[in-house]
Amino acid sequence: MRGDLAAGRPALPSPPLLLLLLLSRVAALHPGELFPHGELWGDQLLPEGDDESSAAVKLAIPLRFYEAQFSNLYVGTNGIISTQDFPRETQYVDDDFPTDFPAIAPFLADIDTSNGRGRVLYREDTSPPVLGLAARYVRAGFPRSAARFTPTHVFLATWEQVGAYEEVTRGAAPSGELNTFQVVLASDGSDTYALFLYPADGLQFFGTRPKESYNVQLQLPARVGFCRGEADDLKREGPYFSLTSTEQSVKNLYQLSNLGIPGVWAFHIGSASPLDNVKPATAGGELSTAHSLAPLERSFSHAAALESDYPEDNLDYYDGNEEVEYPPSEPEEASNSHSSIDAAFHPEADSEPAGESATLDPQTKQGVSLEEAEAPSLKVESSDQTGTRSLAPPQVDGESLAPSWDAPPPHPGNRSIQPLPGGGAVPSERDVPPAHPEGDVVLPNYPVPGHTPPMSRGTYVVGVEDDIGSNTQVFTYNAANKETCEHNHGQCSRHAFCTDYATGFCCHCQSSFYGNGKQCLPEGAPHRVNGKVSGHLRVGHTTAVRFTDMDLHAYVVGNDGRAYTAISHIPQPAAQALLPLTPIGGLFGWLFALEKPGSENGFSLTGAAFIHDMEVTFYPGEERVHITQIAEGLDQENYLSIKTNIEGQVPYIPANFTAHVSPYKELYHYSDSAVTSTSSRDYSLTFGAINQTRSYRVQQNITYQVCRHAPRHPAGPTTQQLNVDRVFALYSDEERVLRFAVTNQIGPVEEDSDPAPVNPCYDGSHTCDTTARCHPGTGVDYTCECASGYQGDGRSCVDVNECATGFHRCGPNSVCINLPGSYRCECRSGYEFADDQHTCILIAPPPNPCEDGSHTCAPAGQARCIHHGGSTFSCACLPGYTGTGHQCSDVDECSENRCHPSATCYNTPGSFSCRCHPGYHGDGFQCTPDLTSGLKPCEHQQRYARAQHAYPGAGLHVPQCDEQGNFLPLQCHGSMGFCWCVDQDGNEVPGTRTAPGSAPPHCGPPPEPTQRPRTVCERWRENLLEHYGGSPRDDQYVPQCDDLGHFTPLQCHGKSDFCWCVDKDGREVQGTRSQPGTTPACIPTVAPPTVRPTPRPDVTPPAVGTFLLYAQGQQIGHLPLNGTSLQKDAAKTLLSLHGSIVVGIDYDCRERMVYWTDVAGRTISRASLELGAEPETIVNSGLISPEGLAIDHFRRTMYWTDSGLDKIERARLDGSERNVLFHTDLVNPRAIAVDPIRGNLYWTDWNREAPKIETSSLDGENRRILINKDIGLPNGLTFDPFSKLLCWADAGTKKLECTLPDGTGRRVIQNNLNYPFSIVSYADHFYHTDWRRDGVISVNKDSGQFTDEYLPEQRSHLYGITAVYPYCPTVNRTM
Repeated sequence: MRGDLAAGRPALPSPPLLLLLLLSRVAALHPGELFPHGELWGDQLLPEGDDESSAAVKLAIPLRFYEAQFSNLYVGTNGIISTQDFPRETQYVDDDFPTDFPAIAPFLADIDTSNGRGRVLYREDTSPPVLGLAARYVRAGFPRSAARFTPTHVFLATWEQVGAYEEVTRGAAPSGELNTFQVVLASDGSDTYALFLYPADGLQFFGTRPKESYNVQLQLPARVGFCRGEADDLKREGPYFSLTSTEQSVKNLYQLSNLGIPGVWAFHIGSASPLDNVKPATAGGELSTAHSLAPLERSFSHAAALESDYPEDNLDYYDGNEEVEYPPSEPEEASNSHSSIDAAFHPEADSEPAGESATLDPQTKQGVSLEEAEAPSLKVESSDQTGTRSLAPPQVDGESLAPSWDAPPPHPGNRSIQPLPGGGAVPSERDVPPAHPEGDVVLPNYPVPGHTPPMSRGTYVVGVEDDIGSNTQVFTYNAANKETCEHNHGQCSRHAFCTDYATGFCCHCQSSFYGNGKQCLPEGAPHRVNGKVSGHLRVGHTTAVRFTDMDLHAYVVGNDGRAYTAISHIPQPAAQALLPLTPIGGLFGWLFALEKPGSENGFSLTGAAFIHDMEVTFYPGEERVHITQIAEGLDQENYLSIKTNIEGQVPYIPANFTAHVSPYKELYHYSDSAVTSTSSRDYSLTFGAINQTRSYRVQQNITYQVCRHAPRHPAGPTTQQLNVDRVFALYSDEERVLRFAVTNQIGPVEEDSDPAPVNPCYDGSHTCDTTARCHPGTGVDYTCECASGYQGDGRSCVDVNECATGFHRCGPNSVCINLPGSYRCECRSGYEFADDQHTCILIAPPPNPCEDGSHTCAPAGQARCIHHGGSTFSCACLPGYTGTGHQCSDVDECSENRCHPSATCYNTPGSFSCRCHPGYHGDGFQCTPDLTSGLKPCEHQQRYARAQHAYPGAGLHVPQCDEQGNFLPLQCHGSMGFCWCVDQDGNEVPGTRTAPGSAPPHCGPPPEPTQRPRTVCERWRENLLEHYGGSPRDDQYVPQCDDLGHFTPLQCHGKSDFCWCVDKDGREVQGTRSQPGTTPACIPTVAPPTVRPTPRPDVTPPAVGTFLLYAQGQQIGHLPLNGTSLQKDAAKTLLSLHGSIVVGIDYDCRERMVYWTDVAGRTISRASLELGAEPETIVNSGLISPEGLAIDHFRRTMYWTDSGLDKIERARLDGSERNVLFHTDLVNPRAIAVDPIRGNLYWTDWNREAPKIETSSLDGENRRILINKDIGLPNGLTFDPFSKLLCWADAGTKKLECTLPDGTGRRVIQNNLNYPFSIVSYADHFYHTDWRRDGVISVNKDSGQFTDEYLPEQRSHLYGITAVYPYCPTVNRTM
């Protein structure tokens, strides 16, 4: 049947053309370059919907996934394929890896194809063109292990223009963000490989909002990877492989690759041989994390490149005439090195198939076998000998040969010769090509740190931010973000000038200096190189030698091109065998070669930052050695720093043999940012009468960074010739030093004719001093000029002592140190450099602000200053005062009723005193009636007050007593006119005081209540009616309540016949929902009242002790603690709130009240934890999306954030005295925390462009940013009053971090969270809610270890969390 289908399909371009396109094509994947799909290709179509899955697709040949075989596949709407049918999406779509069922997930998210928003297509395919294309991708990603991989069948699934699930909102159009991606599973029966393809602009959304999030603005990033599923009947976690963890890593899927083609990813996912876990291709870097059932050695590092930020604004596509550079793709040092597929022409006339070579990690200098890191080295051979070229998409008569699946290409069945851009040809062939035999190798490209060279025309430019972690400056070339000399001239050498261009700036060396502008050296002066050499060599067939960080020193005479190199302490067998390898020192000869007219040596191009990658093959034994030399800049004495790594096998050379290399010539081929060379040479080994001649072949790549902004210079030679003579190699066994010496001249390619006379400046035969520049004249005439930093007649030059002559820029309090040809400045003891690096300023002794009075604390009688070393300090109010420490106000203890009710309180600054009323005796804190006087309390106080009137200004109130000596219910101040009510003990009844001149309060018995509180049913009904605009449609549900506010037992949906029974809390009774025409019989669950309505016990009071309260949608849960352990068996629902979505939650320990925000009802409410308490709404207006909530139990104040209004507000705990603290510079405020002891407020803003944590005083003063570096989505925030630490949980960085209240002392507690929402601190633990696990997770503060988790039986997202103590926490105010 597949053959018939294939016969009716559009034909693919011929395989060789596809191979050419694959090799040359390193720009982002075009949507038309996905594997062919559509009904015409036999695809089946998944039904439209939100959670659809295909029927079982029976495979012609079983497919291997991990270690098992599967005959069926299932395709799901939500960007996932499995070997078994899917559970409901609520059981996996919002959860993190691993899933408990087998999963292949190119983009696991809540996708919805309803109403024609995209389609999902899938099929099994055995057509040769599709098999051939899959084979080429796999072989490119796994050139060694899959070199002969020939798939027998392929399974394809394509998600085309699909959208994310969205809540239906009246009048709102669906989002226009649509995604296209594809997965291809290729199998030969023994091994299975997966390809994930993401075309350019194919990912327009990067995650989806959970269905239960309502208007809480949270988006869960899509998951990409593989899961084996539960490993056995014990439901242990099976191995899994995750490629993404953050939104940025998902976004980078179509910008990066592990195959060298942006948007294409390859993985080895199943094998008949042991396969511990999924193995990614590494042509673009190992970018993922693998997890196995047993603890594995980390064979894959974290996805550093995927986590890097490549903003859309900096992703520009260029045409074939633009220079290009690549984003980072190496995992170990993602920001310092890059690797890529090298698709290049080579000048050899004989065309040989591409081969493979081992790769070298340019950072660790460790050889990596191709079984571990399979970086392919791909090439296309050409008979054109014009040198190395970058491949552009091939053109025929002006038309692009990019693949098109929509129509068959001309003559699809004919063998043809397709022209290449520079001439030459590649033959076409119809079937899958056989695996390539060993052949010539193009070395992997290792560019300079922080930069990747252009590999092909038509690719893209990515701006890389400086804070990725690289020590080397990385430039962002983007006109919208143009960098100018004004702010960046410091990146140029001090011997260079900076020039602004239309798109940015460039550095250029000054006259008499040369280099790339960032590093410049004086012309004609000698140069020095320092470095280290490491390696692992097999000498001959038996001896293995390792050496690490051996010293390398080189000295170069700049005006005659002579370079001397010495390497110390390499073990004798290896040093002896390395004697013929003069290219180790030959690099310095090329860098500083004597230049012939119109030519440039290497340093003029590369400066001091480049990578030299070289492979040497010895003959006749074909031993192979790989050498990488990485230049790391100039030190303060202008010495070039370089690291060298040598790996592989070299022929054995017996001791006492000497090596001789004749003069030779090398051709170097130049393209933008890259230089290549291939050459062969003979060498002889002699000892006495023995003379043996051998040879080796050298292949070299040199990559470096160029500045693209400067106008193009006239085309220089694409090929230059390096003439090397006076070659010298020697190993001294006594000194254990390996030495090389070469003399080098760089110039144009020489013709085979009689040489013309050469000016002595060009061949080094001049008589200028070694520190002088040779200026050629006419014919063989020349003049000599001392180099910069030297003086003389040019034939003899001496160093200029800039320090003695005053020709230096060292400032006062500095010491000038003369160097050959230069100088440097050092500050005297006790001084340090200012920003200009020349002026030295005094290092002041660290001040003690607490002693010198420069602190900003309140006066000494109110606060104390605490010195923390250096210039840091903190302030704390003294006992009896409150505030920030910088501002302290007296605590009015009298307002806190510290004294006995029968005592008078006298407040004093920082203290207070109590005195019992007349007729009482005691210390004022405890007063008892003095029964000996026979007077009642009112009479005692009356007598005392009258006695005090003898003292002017006393102003005491004289109580009014009745005839029996008891307090009258109404009391008025005789002189001030205030009136109030008192109880039988004379204590004022709160809220009854009236102002002078107004009507006195009514002090009789309290009136009977005229209206009962609204019930849950009534409040829910009112909220929905308001939401429906006061008039619901016939199909909209409105709760039915009886006269007492209870839910009626029978509830129906609008005016329809769909009805069901509910219990007393409004919950549906399972099994009672009826069909039209029938009405269920519902039994009342609420007994009728006997006398009058009584409050219904909505709150189930918790037991005494410490426990956690967490918000879970329409309920507040109660989770007891035993010490710090979760008592999961005792968890229960504290409060059910139908129609609500509870987000923020906090607790008032003084009145035992829980407070919460409701984003569905747009309210803030509270409820007592006492038996029978009803919820009470305290703020019901002026809210859009109230989220974070914090209670100050000292000041009886609450604070909240509103992410809909972008505000932070406060009010009294009863909702009164409400005011806005902040309404500017807020984008997405969420969590909020209060430090009532020190009077500080903290909050988070997860603004994706600039997330931050801010702080202020409790009255909104002194607002400032506390944290804005290295944070992503700071969802949760908590302040621990005991440790005085502010801690937050970040769903972006996946970290739990803490800091001191002033932002210092920041440290990471845990760096592997899932998706935290809210967090609270108690004792030595943190507890946070998690949206991936849908539970409460506990983390030890000291170790950072996860200690336990609680997953409620009802799976839905948890929001806020708080801890409830059996008492109010008290902390010493002075701490």
